[in-house]
Amino acid sequence: MLPELRAAFNAQFDPQAYQEIISDINRHYRNSLLFRLCETPLFLSEDFTRKLLHAADDVLRVLRDPGYSARAEAAIPAGLKVANEDAHPTFLQIDFAVCRDEQEEFVPQLIELQGFPSLYCYQHFLDGKLRQYFPIPEQLTPFFSGLSSRGYRDFLGQVLLGASDPENVVLLEIEPEKQKTRIDFYLCEEYYGIRSVCVTRVIHRGRKLFYKHNGREIPIERIYHRFIFDELHRKNLHISFDIDEDLDVTWVGHPNWFFKISKYTLPMIQSPYCPPSFFLGDLDRYPDDLENYVLKPLFSFAGAGVEIDITAERLDQLQERNNYILQRKVAYTPFLETPDEQARAEIRMMFIWDDRPLLVNNLVRVSKGKMMGVDFNRHKTWVGSSLAYHPGI
Repeated sequence: MLPELRAAFNAQFDPQAYQEIISDINRHYRNSLLFRLCETPLFLSEDFTRKLLHAADDVLRVLRDPGYSARAEAAIPAGLKVANEDAHPTFLQIDFAVCRDEQEEFVPQLIELQGFPSLYCYQHFLDGKLRQYFPIPEQLTPFFSGLSSRGYRDFLGQVLLGASDPENVVLLEIEPEKQKTRIDFYLCEEYYGIRSVCVTRVIHRGRKLFYKHNGREIPIERIYHRFIFDELHRKNLHISFDIDEDLDVTWVGHPNWFFKISKYTLPMIQSPYCPPSFFLGDLDRYPDDLENYVLKPLFSFAGAGVEIDITAERLDQLQERNNYILQRKVAYTPFLETPDEQARAEIRMMFIWDDRPLLVNNLVRVSKGKMMGVDFNRHKTWVGSSLAYHPGI
């Protein structure tokens, strides 16, 4: 969206440098770059950056309403409510598609949101790697709220560690060594000394939790929460503690917010940056232009179960109608100039909510397919994960 920077980057693009970034990362981090790195970041104009900030504010207005948490209680599936919920999420992601309005101006349109962590360490690390290998203008930044690279890293560390020693803080996942995002786990340990632990290996004794390292049992005081409790049920995995048990641990962030800030929130948001959304169970009749809507199951992760070509007959077949929403389709605009065709993109605005929700960083996904996922972009280049640089407002 800054044509002069786009033209300059594309003209200077060095395929060998791109391959060297990937080799560099994999060499130092156990061949863990398992998702595709896009060949380019985005360069956002000041105007579009301000629109993103306004759009995020519209979402925050709903989430900060004193009654929101109570209204969202129904979003937590039966049997998955975890004890000791805090007043707000620690991490918040808001995803916007890059679109054009009727005046052909670029505008963000809300796609998803979640009260759950994203790649907070990796996105910081990626900024440094891109600057190492590509000519990124110094005046541009991926960070927000006045944070520098150092300030961002320090702030994230303060939130994760609190007053605890790093060995008493764990990143809790299901088989972390097998996760596609494990590069973020390795960086979290490098940055802060926080080890990754499989939730099925946690030891429970009284009100305490422990993990073993080098033969020692180490008390857990804080949990950087990176797994979904629903996945334990789907995989028939067992853990040593009851999720509704009052334990002497602090969740960073609390598991309930994964459900409470989710697709369940979309129908509550009224904004020019949010396409109309409805709970399927609340509709007496379907929209006349049903072909312009997408069906999303409330309880799914990473786009699973989303249907983009729906009919009234298909909707009539659904049994648990309150577990679905209809959302008006968003027309992603092909705008990103690449060597063969224009690409589409969506931008994740990444928040850390300490005493207040603070916008800190971003993540970008670039696509040339019908949807954003890998399956729609096979054998394509200049697609995948990246970040967006902006003028530092």
